[in-house]
Amino acid sequence: MKATILNTGDAACFFEEHAQRLARAMHLEISSTPAQHNYLLGWESSQPPSGRSFIPFDAITLASDKRQLAETFANARVATPRTYLLESEDEVKQLIHAEPQSQWILKWPTGSGASGHRLQEWDMPIPLDWPRPYIIQEFIPLEVPEVYRLYCVAGETFGWNARRFPPGVETSPFVARARGARYEAQKDIPPAAEFQARLALSATHLLDSFGCADLMKDDRGRWLVLEVNTDGIYSHVDRNICIGNMAREIDRRLSQAFHTWSR
Repeated sequence: MKATILNTGDAACFFEEHAQRLARAMHLEISSTPAQHNYLLGWESSQPPSGRSFIPFDAITLASDKRQLAETFANARVATPRTYLLESEDEVKQLIHAEPQSQWILKWPTGSGASGHRLQEWDMPIPLDWPRPYIIQEFIPLEVPEVYRLYCVAGETFGWNARRFPPGVETSPFVARARGARYEAQKDIPPAAEFQARLALSATHLLDSFGCADLMKDDRGRWLVLEVNTDGIYSHVDRNICIGNMAREIDRRLSQAFHTWSR
């Protein structure tokens, strides 16, 4: 088999519906065995599969860990909220105590949909099983909680949108669909936002394959990157978008890019 959607291991069940969706959109078979060219979803080993992966194995791994993302963004000078990797609870307390005017989020490093994140006060004990180093990021409150997203397939960005809480839905500091936020189409993307999104996707080696960048605009008008996401191994980019044919457009572009890449 020359090309396949590779979905195997314990996570295969989690990815099954998504794999079926991609199989229809990309006219590929789903396999538990690597092929020459792979669209990687479920995979157990810490080593990459044989053959080529459309989304690089290392990029999938990087996007899944917010600690690695923080280091990568800092090295590439991607604009983000202030973010620190701290080894001890005492260091976390010292940071928060030194800046009483700021608010801070303690992030669960491998969560998605803001799973596990919490606003951290200086006197709040951190659970013993919280992975280290701790990733703590400045929380920038907004009058209207919102997060923007931009997609990229094969170097082309598209689909600028925002997540907001609909009227009547209880809001949360974490603007995720899992917490009730919904996607809303936006007009033309501001050049500064697109620059930061592309910089983040390039730094994580997703720009030339597939990924999305989440951003916010602070009270000084700066566009800040929160994270990037992609498909494979740990999670997949949300397709429950409900903005026109956006989900179908993502898969159409993926199909075209994958088949061009695998020739």
